[in-house]
Amino acid sequence: MEPQNTRTTQIIGGGGGINLLTGRIIGCAQTVLHGLGSGYLEKVYERALVHEVGKAGLAVSQQHPMIVRYDGVVVGEYTVDLLVEGIVLVELKATKGIDEIHCAQCLNYLKASGLSVCLLLNFGKPRLEIKRFVLTR
Repeated sequence: MEPQNTRTTQIIGGGGGINLLTGRIIGCAQTVLHGLGSGYLEKVYERALVHEVGKAGLAVSQQHPMIVRYDGVVVGEYTVDLLVEGIVLVELKATKGIDEIHCAQCLNYLKASGLSVCLLLNFGKPRLEIKRFVLTR
């Protein structure tokens, strides 16, 4: 998967730039939670975050399809909630708390996609829960 060639992607091309990008995404998520509060279904937060990320000038793909390969063969397909700037996966939850299975899901998405960074954001509490996963190759 190739990163999109947007102005933001060009700006964050350096190693520390991914921190800037994930910080901007988290800021957008905090704005959404502040505006909506907790208690909605995940899809409501997803749509609101797509809107907020777009307002921030970032390229975002909602319900982005990905494939899973094993031994060079496609063995499955999945959909990641958001793909921002073609380089950061974002998985959203609206649950009581982040569970181990949610973390495993993010790590598997990173392995399957070939990308390095995934944010797991939980809108299920009054305060946004954030986990950042970085897969080094």
